[in-house]
Amino acid sequence: MGRESLDIDGPQPSLGSRNGSKEFDLEARETVGQEVSQAKLDKVYRKLDYRIIPAFWSLYFLCSAIRSNVGLAQTMNESAHHDLASVLHLTPKQVSTGLALFYVCYVIFDFPSNLIMSKLSPHVWMSRIVIGVGIIGSCMAAMKAAWSFYLLRLLLGVVIAGMWPGMSFYLTLFYPPSRTGKRIGYYFTASQLSASVVGLVSAGFQKMDGLQGLVGFQWMFLIYGIIGISVGISLLWWLPDRPLPPGEERNREGYRRLIPQSRPALTGEDARIHYEDLTRVYTRKTWGWKDLGLVLIDWRLWPLVIMYFGVVGVGIGVQNYGTVIIQAINPSLSDIDLSLLFAPIWICDLIAIVIMMPISDRFHNYRPLIFGFACLVQITGLLVTTFSGHEKSWSRYAGLLIIGFGLGPTVPNVMAWTNEIFHTRHGEVGVAAASALVSGLGNLGSILTTYALYTGWPEDGNSSHPFRDSNVVMIGILCSSILSAALMALLLKIFGIVRNNAER
Repeated sequence: MGRESLDIDGPQPSLGSRNGSKEFDLEARETVGQEVSQAKLDKVYRKLDYRIIPAFWSLYFLCSAIRSNVGLAQTMNESAHHDLASVLHLTPKQVSTGLALFYVCYVIFDFPSNLIMSKLSPHVWMSRIVIGVGIIGSCMAAMKAAWSFYLLRLLLGVVIAGMWPGMSFYLTLFYPPSRTGKRIGYYFTASQLSASVVGLVSAGFQKMDGLQGLVGFQWMFLIYGIIGISVGISLLWWLPDRPLPPGEERNREGYRRLIPQSRPALTGEDARIHYEDLTRVYTRKTWGWKDLGLVLIDWRLWPLVIMYFGVVGVGIGVQNYGTVIIQAINPSLSDIDLSLLFAPIWICDLIAIVIMMPISDRFHNYRPLIFGFACLVQITGLLVTTFSGHEKSWSRYAGLLIIGFGLGPTVPNVMAWTNEIFHTRHGEVGVAAASALVSGLGNLGSILTTYALYTGWPEDGNSSHPFRDSNVVMIGILCSSILSAALMALLLKIFGIVRNNAER
């Protein structure tokens, strides 16, 4: 491992002081690290996995479900005129506007949310996000008109901002960068399984249509929201706070006394081994505005943003309009058929993550190639779903499954590569700022696909190749992602990752 620095909260007496007290013996530290077997080290990180990954998986599952339910609501109980547009009296353009408003707020608030999280208790901030998402999700059951749809989508974007990059940042507090990619893939599967389960379960919610005066999609919003609030509260005890040097007590003064105290992730010998392994990678220092400015002017940030822009735009486009695309392929399908056919797209996505992300971590120097290959798979799927067969051809639906498989490893690879590069160059503030900017600015792609394409482009759905032009636009932004990954790989070969003395 490299010896850049990891931020561990609070003073670090065991490492010595830069102002003149005892200097820490680096050679002794390396000797200690060498005495710990790889098997023992892996066992320590597995213990962390059991504590962190299930919590992350649960919160991401619920937040993804609440965020994307609106896509399914467009076709739920449509035959009874109890779908989203009919109940709220929305035009297709108003639906696409409401979908896009979420991402506007997400882009604006993603960056400041992640910086705040880096200064506060990360597990409390994650809990705040999930509770907020649950509250807004529940309120969506009470929407009555376009204005309430717009307002709640805006608020949902505000409260959920910082969740995805915050999870990536949180991992770097507990894992070296070389171990984060696979973990990101683990909990990213929650989004795919969420899309699958939500699609399947929505068939059940459609059977509840009219119960207690609520239509099917209102029951869906309400129940997922209540579960989200419950899980968010539990995270205060479930997720561990950031690790401290062995023997150091956490500050519980002032407002911190009001925060529930979660038990440490590791104790005893495991905590010592973990701390020494992390401090071989990097050591925390308090960051300031100058450090943040160095991250913002680092050219390595912008190719990653473009990579994310393309793949997340396609992913969100398919997530929000998947049932609409399937309906255009075969208009004779029932509302429940559409919900059931939506699920396999995300099962394919999940399978790709499980297969590809461990390989990506093992061969992390080849992340650009793995990313580019996955983008080419998506392009193939878009071409198949647009041009293959005839109207009502199942081959077009197969194209959506291919897109799902291609989507799987793309976003986790971008975030893992961001962690590796900016963790090495800038430490904690690099991860916090870069992951938020990549996620936030990259989601401009989501605004493009939700507002300007599909139902936001009404003329595009009326042809023998429904949504042909929208799909071609998505192919174009995927090509930009591939080119950015290639350019990034080339420039890193030339200029490298590690900061030189002049940059420092």
